[in-house]
Order: sequence, then structure tokens, then C-alpha cells
Amino acid sequence: MTTVHIESDIEFAVAQGTPLKLDIYRPDGPAPVPVVLYLHGGGWQVGDKTDGADERLRAIAQYGIAVASADYRFAAEATYPAQVHDVKAAVRWLRAHGHEHGLAVGRIGVWGASAGAYLASMVGLTAKDAELEGAVGGNLDQSSAVDVVVHWFGQSDLLANSRRTWLEKEILNPPFEGPLLGLDDVAADPELARAASPLNRVTGDAPPFLIVHGDRDRVAPAAESLALHDALVRAGAESTMVLLGGAGHEGAEFDRPDHLRLTAAFLLSHLTDDGGAT
Repeated sequence: MTTVHIESDIEFAVAQGTPLKLDIYRPDGPAPVPVVLYLHGGGWQVGDKTDGADERLRAIAQYGIAVASADYRFAAEATYPAQVHDVKAAVRWLRAHGHEHGLAVGRIGVWGASAGAYLASMVGLTAKDAELEGAVGGNLDQSSAVDVVVHWFGQSDLLANSRRTWLEKEILNPPFEGPLLGLDDVAADPELARAASPLNRVTGDAPPFLIVHGDRDRVAPAAESLALHDALVRAGAESTMVLLGGAGHEGAEFDRPDHLRLTAAFLLSHLTDDGGAT
């Protein structure tokens, strides 16, 4: 089994007085190694860069990919687009300083789960959007564009995913999308919700996507990922869709060895010249 070296709490930016940090899981072997930026879930309200450290992040690193798992600001501290700015700052930091940590930064991937998948997709789809670039962390001479996106059970249409019937409003938790956008009701500002939705950012210039969703997800329905996949394909971009049978939101199925191996293979095929072949 490949040894994985971990560097923890590396500061990549300070945003509104909040230090933003990342952990690097780097597999043993000759440097530099390909790298993917990972973004945890938690509805933009909770979570930590160490979530899934052993069963997910270290496990992917054992396939020969370094994982940089990063913090971002929560909605209670800053609303959209602050989180996108934070993630783009992490990408720029990796391009500027990743070589100091044994990382190959000519190509960079981004991977996220749930709310992190949303952020990964927004970063992947807005490389040419100056408004979403922000100035968090500096390194503005570096590109925030990414070369491959892995989207696990995230949101693609904030307006559609936040809708509730009167009964659903009584018995379900409030939609996560409201706090992200700084709204009590997302429907109050549909233009903002649409502008902040990956589904409305798709173009033929999108990087390759691997989209994975569970067919029993009751937090973000699989329709969210299916719509994103369909939009990418219709635009002429490369997208691979995997529907995991029986899996709910953050189900254990996503961390099965076979699924992690599939994810690693997809990343390696787009981050290395030889597709990861050894």
C-alpha cells in the first residue's frame, strides 16, 4: 500500500480576517505528482477540510494523486460569491506554490461533495468570469481555471432545488440555498439564484466532468446531476454520469474501493499525459 504524507493547516489565504487553510495528502514516490483540490460538503454551513480524511482523501491519494483539501467560508460569515472566491484563491495558490510541496501544477483538478460539488462546478464553469474571480489570497497572476471536475451529489439549479410546497415547508428543514445567497426565500431573487447556478453557467468550453449521484438521495435529488450532465453534453462538453443504486446523500457507497478507483482513474486520465498508466 502506498504511503501517504500529510501536510496540515497550510494557509493559502486570509479572507475578511479569517485564515483559510488546506491539508495536502501526497502519495509517496517521485515528485511532482498530479493534484486535485477537494471541497467538503455541509450545506455551506458546517463541515471541515478533514472530513473523510481516511476513507476518502487518503484513499484517493493512494492511487497516485495528491489531494489538497481546503477550507472555505460558511454562509453565516459571508454569502455568495465569497465561497467561489475562496476556492479560486486555493486554485491560484496551488499554481503558485504547489511545486514547493511536490505537486504537478500544470494541470489541476477540482472535486467536491454536496455543497463542495456545487463549488467545484462553479469554479470549473466560470474561468472567464472576472466578477467571480475575486482577489482573495492574491496570486492574481495565476490562473484559477481547472482541467477536470468531479461532482459528487451536488446542486446544479439553486432555484429548483430550493422549492418547497406548503407541506414540505412545515415538515422539512429550510433549504440550504437561502443562507448561501443571503435570502430568506430563494424565490425572492430568481435572477441571483439562476446566476449562481452551475446549470446556467454551462458552455462548450467546460472542462471534462465526472458527475456521480445516488438514486436514493433525499437532500439533493439525482435530477440535479442529471440536468447538469445533460446540459454539458448538449453544449458539446465532455461529461460522464454515474448513478449509484441505493445510495443516499453522502452514502457509504461513494467511498467503496471500486468507486474510488473509478474516480481516481478519471482524474488521472485528465491530469497526466499518459492517462495515469504505469
